Amino acid sequence: MEFTKGHGTGNDFVILPDPDGALDLTPGLVAALCDRRRGLGGDGVLRVVRAAKHPDGAALAGEAEWFMDYWNSDGSFAEMCGNGARVFVRYLLETGLVAPSGGALPVATRAGLVRARVEGADVAVEMRRPRFHDAATATLGGLTLTGAAVDVGNPHLVCALPAALELAGLDLTRAPEVDAAAFPTGVNVEFTTPGEPVDGTDAHVLMRVYERGSAETLSCGTGACAVAAVALRDAGRETGIVAVDVPGGRLTVTVTADSCWLAGPAVLVATGTLTPDALRP
Repeated sequence: MEFTKGHGTGNDFVILPDPDGALDLTPGLVAALCDRRRGLGGDGVLRVVRAAKHPDGAALAGEAEWFMDYWNSDGSFAEMCGNGARVFVRYLLETGLVAPSGGALPVATRAGLVRARVEGADVAVEMRRPRFHDAATATLGGLTLTGAAVDVGNPHLVCALPAALELAGLDLTRAPEVDAAAFPTGVNVEFTTPGEPVDGTDAHVLMRVYERGSAETLSCGTGACAVAAVALRDAGRETGIVAVDVPGGRLTVTVTADSCWLAGPAVLVATGTLTPDALRP
């Protein structure tokens, strides 16, 4: 089995080329691939398959040739992954599966169609505009925080920390407790504090995230979009540009009247072959 390893601001993925959908990818194999001691290690798996060859992408085959089949590191599915989409596009371009055109590149995902463009070393993807839902709470240790529930194609809960608490001091080795009735399929929980002003932006936010199915990660692209939308709302704005600093680097989110652009570095670091049987429990 061929593979490529890539990351976007430290959010890392195992990329599996499978154009015709022939690979028998199972939750157990995905979890084994993402194991950081006995596998390749990653926050998730990106299977590169033609939209027409995958049941979840077939409906979009007329609009996009390629479907991003994204799996969390525990073997569960996710609707969308912003950093994953950016790395996916970098892979398509560097392997010649698509040709640079100067225009937007469409990619099919479980959350619908996204468009991407290359901006030098960065890749930007356009996703749906974040949608707000009712407030909810997250409990971490003895701390309970009220947060904004945000849909970016997948569910998020954005919780601002009180001024007396430091972001770096949070213990995210365990999943925050949330209301299962409010989030029946689970939720990504972001914790935020304000950052110093950044030229060319309307807000600057520092963020850590606990991702459902993957635990704490160095970055979460859809989470950055959710955080940016909350920061703009709290500033009395409906649109704008937000710098979001995650442990793995900086993402720039541009919220427009009808969409959300996520931009940042997307890097491929290794290619090779692996033996699937050696990964199975």
